[in-house]
Amino acid sequence: MDVRVWLLWALTVLVAASSARNPLYGLLLLLAATVVGVACAPANGRRPFLAPLRFAAVAVPFSALFNGLTAHLGEHVLFRLPAWLPLLGGPLTLEGLAYGATSGLALAAIFGGFAALNRVTPVHELVRLAPRAFHEAGVVLSIALTFVPQTARSLTRIRQAQAVRGHRWRGLRDGLPILVPLLVSGLERSMGLAEAMVARGYGSVADRPQPLRLRALLALGLLALLGGWLAWLFWPSGNGIALGAMTLGGGLIGTVLWLAGRAVPRTSYRLRRWTVRDTVGVLGCALTLAVVLLPLPGRGTLVYSPYPRLTPPGFDPLVGLGLLGLALPALWGEAQGDEG
Repeated sequence: MDVRVWLLWALTVLVAASSARNPLYGLLLLLAATVVGVACAPANGRRPFLAPLRFAAVAVPFSALFNGLTAHLGEHVLFRLPAWLPLLGGPLTLEGLAYGATSGLALAAIFGGFAALNRVTPVHELVRLAPRAFHEAGVVLSIALTFVPQTARSLTRIRQAQAVRGHRWRGLRDGLPILVPLLVSGLERSMGLAEAMVARGYGSVADRPQPLRLRALLALGLLALLGGWLAWLFWPSGNGIALGAMTLGGGLIGTVLWLAGRAVPRTSYRLRRWTVRDTVGVLGCALTLAVVLLPLPGRGTLVYSPYPRLTPPGFDPLVGLGLLGLALPALWGEAQGDEG
């Protein structure tokens, strides 16, 4: 799918996981994000440092234990800690553990969504979404993100080569035979890239200062944004004026960035066309957002609280079906795999 659709999908996962504080819906979102990440990732793509299900296996118990030790609420008391312990003293309840586990599950679903985004979207496509006014920063960011996997592969090769020579890691001093070649190889790659960019004429164009009117508009936009924010904090009766000032400031800043970006030429080797797959992905996100944000029947089951007494969470089939709109990209991924 288009990278913009993937960004919308990841943000929808974030909104849904933050709004649906129900462990059943949280588990559904986590499974949907995991399936999409596995089904849509290319065969030679980046693998996550930590799989979403493994992250959930760590985050859910830790969050449950932390909330149980710090929130001393609920009727089912498991045991009591001495009252002289700061913050931890008091009863540890089953309700506290359940609420913490629900929070950990929501965090794992959000992690799963962005882990899937990292697997299915190339770095250069994400960088291309940056405004053209920030093209220099986009080039630097693209180079930095490209060096990360290269450095990881170099580290693996150096460790294997040193292991063949009999190197064993026993302390900090044993890291020099690995760190020094890694640093040298990184400097060599940097020098080679710099020479290649100079040979292709990068940086040979003289910088042109921005017109005075753009700089004045940018200063006015920043001033309006800052003034509106301060008015929102310290002038409660003028929230309408503060919101208008922040909107005006944000609009001026956006206009300045758009005008500055028009002077930066951009060419595309291959144009990305909008496909049916992209439309289906957007419709799936819209279905999930409608279930989460609109006052539809069954929306009350999105929120679950085990306090003051632990009860089973509710589940509405229509809400669960709406949340499964996030799993639609997995159908396309499986179809691609069958074709291959």
